[in-house]
Amino acid sequence: MPRKTALSVGDAIKDFLKQYKLASGLNTQLVFKAWDDASGAGKYTLKKYFREGRLYITLSSSVVRSQLSFQKDILKDKINEILATDDLFTGDNTSGGYVKELILK
Repeated sequence: MPRKTALSVGDAIKDFLKQYKLASGLNTQLVFKAWDDASGAGKYTLKKYFREGRLYITLSSSVVRSQLSFQKDILKDKINEILATDDLFTGDNTSGGYVKELILK
């Protein structure tokens, strides 16, 4: 009987997430957390929606939305940097990869 190669726990978790198609949902939650960390506007955020690289954010304050709209490219880059450092994030996922566009409402 041939011996199987040993996997690290991190690789085993990634394989489990891909096998049971949980990576997309986890990626979405990681994007939402990265938004809160990068923007600092978590308490003003009413709704978050992420689909096909577009992050839609609904804010309760027009003043905060106006201030953040000037920083959209910086925020997008900062969110993607946070995601790149997360071991559980799978950037190759087609429905839930990196943020390509940030839309503030």
